[in-house]
Amino acid sequence: MQNREVDQLLGLANRARKIVTGEFVIKSIQNKTAKLVLIAEDASDNTKKRLTDKCAFYQIDYRIYSDSDNLSYAIGKSNRVAIAVTDEGFAKSLLKKLGG
Repeated sequence: MQNREVDQLLGLANRARKIVTGEFVIKSIQNKTAKLVLIAEDASDNTKKRLTDKCAFYQIDYRIYSDSDNLSYAIGKSNRVAIAVTDEGFAKSLLKKLGG
């Protein structure tokens, strides 16, 4: 599922430096600085389980969204399978666009 408005918001959040990617996603979940985690549908089962378990334990909202190519394109970086949004406003807007 791809949503142009979500992609635009992700790009804006990236330019505002309100997202983290890569190894910092787990750290932001543990530090509770992540407000929302987006995980690519085509991430490996192990990666999905690790991230969803961390989010559940630390009570962080997460969504399975689009694929890694789309997530990467939305923020202008390559090979990203997970994005943590660290701003409450962006997280609420993204959740509203995602329907939850």
